[in-house]
Amino acid sequence: MSTYPTMEDITTVACVGAGTIGGGWTAYFLARGYSVRVWDPSPVAGEKLSRLIDAAWPALSELDKVDGADKSAWSIHTDLAEAVAGAGFVQESAPEDLHLKRRLFADLDAVCEPDVVIGSSTSGYSTTEMATEVTHAERFVVGHPFNPPYLIPLVEVVGGEKSSPEAVGWAADFYSRIGKSVIRMDREVPGFIANRLQEALWREALHMIDNGEATVDQIDRSITDGPGLRWPFHGPMLTFHLAGGEGGMAHMLDHFGPSLKSPWTRLTAPELTQKLRDDVVAGCLEASDERTIVDLVAERDAGIIALRRLTGSGLSSAGADAASAGTASASGTVSAAELDGAAG
Repeated sequence: MSTYPTMEDITTVACVGAGTIGGGWTAYFLARGYSVRVWDPSPVAGEKLSRLIDAAWPALSELDKVDGADKSAWSIHTDLAEAVAGAGFVQESAPEDLHLKRRLFADLDAVCEPDVVIGSSTSGYSTTEMATEVTHAERFVVGHPFNPPYLIPLVEVVGGEKSSPEAVGWAADFYSRIGKSVIRMDREVPGFIANRLQEALWREALHMIDNGEATVDQIDRSITDGPGLRWPFHGPMLTFHLAGGEGGMAHMLDHFGPSLKSPWTRLTAPELTQKLRDDVVAGCLEASDERTIVDLVAERDAGIIALRRLTGSGLSSAGADAASAGTASASGTVSAAELDGAAG
């Protein structure tokens, strides 16, 4: 059985992939006081990452930044072995391409010390699917964040068939230590938990647009001005528990149970025709009302900060002391074209 690093001794982590998710993780680790070594084969990865960290830092300063955190304590590398050298934990955030993930897992397994836990940001693949070409499968786990990972607390943690319970527990404890809200799943589930629920809502929305039953703006406001106002405090299960009045969920199920068979929902995804694609894009542009992506990100982040403060989820534990940043370097095993972007 491997002995995993003592968390108090970890000062450096590695982020594999510097896209939206990997970059968000990098910003978060920096804010928690760590030095971060980042691997990405793209020649412009460093420039993009710098912009992402700058954009995320104000939000992190509001909620999760520890004293002494240094947003410059990161280095970008194109050599994988160099990137993970000295890291006490590795967070992989490559795009959702199973072949690429398997190759990257094998490469990571070859260059990381056997006692270093490797967490994947995958939004859909299981550890069992990804860790097929590794020697130390016991130390690979999924640590699925939600976008943006520098601001949303949730991380879903689950191991694969060959993951050791010790590694899964270590990863869950590490994420909790750095201030994340951790769900340690009992077993692998396709799409995990939150994505499954999110996808069901997304599919219904696409069907309504496709059938001319609702617009993008109507769908969004039906959540932001409706159930979305309740969800920061109670999730869908407790929300329906309250809907049962004094009788709670028992009354809710007994009274409204028959309506579960009503033909309201269309859980099968609609065909993504060119018309549906164009209608959704046009609807989003109209709903944006001339706000740019930068404007919308700032609006979103400010709203999440306010809600986290209101609900108390802005409180978090202290991270490790920041260490000095390293230097940039040489070559990689997965192409920049393959790694462009990140898991969502």
